[in-house]
Amino acid sequence: MAADAMTPDLELEVAAPVLGADTVVGSDRPGRRTHGIKQAGWYVLLSGLSLIVLFPIWMTLVRALSTPIAYIEAGQPVTPVEPQWDVFQRAFTEGELAQKFGITIVVTLIITAAQVGTSLLAAYAFVFLRFPLRGPLFALFMATLMLPIEVTLLVNAVTIRNLGWLDSFQGLTAPFLAAAFGTFLLRQGFLGIPLDLRDAAELDGLGHLGFLRRVAVPVTRPIIASFTLVAFLAAWNQYTWPRVAVTQQDWETIQIALKGLAARNIDQLNIGFAAAIIAAVPILILLLAFQKQIVRGLTAGAVKG
Repeated sequence: MAADAMTPDLELEVAAPVLGADTVVGSDRPGRRTHGIKQAGWYVLLSGLSLIVLFPIWMTLVRALSTPIAYIEAGQPVTPVEPQWDVFQRAFTEGELAQKFGITIVVTLIITAAQVGTSLLAAYAFVFLRFPLRGPLFALFMATLMLPIEVTLLVNAVTIRNLGWLDSFQGLTAPFLAAAFGTFLLRQGFLGIPLDLRDAAELDGLGHLGFLRRVAVPVTRPIIASFTLVAFLAAWNQYTWPRVAVTQQDWETIQIALKGLAARNIDQLNIGFAAAIIAAVPILILLLAFQKQIVRGLTAGAVKG
């Protein structure tokens, strides 16, 4: 009888080790349920935002694959109409994109390498060197960030023309060999390096270039990598300046070629859309491969100093 007449409290104590505290008490269930609902809500929100961002890309692909007249007659749906699977090959051939890709790659690499190099040297000078008017000079340097390309476009165009650099790599790259944004970003990274470390390196006989190569660059590598990608993307997507510096079709970059291809094929707009997708492929690959470096580098540059 004593065993059968077990009290509720004793039953609870016996069941707790077997079923677990969560099963007996259940006090954490509401909190877990709320956390799960919030997490699901964030997933739904982010998924919706992703669809909004990806929808124009999908529609570009749909327009590229669809037969133009049939697509318009069908009411411009969100799925391809009478797909032309050879459109990408036709766009690559008719637009002579191989040559345009080659010119664009060379121009982009020159601009990117020059901007990274000059930004490293300038940022190092503003942080580790002592010279008169360093603060005002840096402020003046940063003020150039407020100037759009249209402000200097005419002067640069006249200069390039007078130098005879039209339709050349010099003309396409010269105005962009330095970047104030890169100097600012790398300076923010260098500000995180203690000056005592520079003094100790100097006592060991390490000069400025040696300290830059062996200490400053390795420490700020994520920031340098992020700026390299940003500079590459900006140089690749240039349109306004190449329109000014190029007068011959053989020197057109990929962005100018896209405009010309669309203008020449008004009755076949899908070729222009296909060419735009082809031109975006290298950028997409870079962003997918180095997205973590971009975020890490820009974040680090934003919180330093």
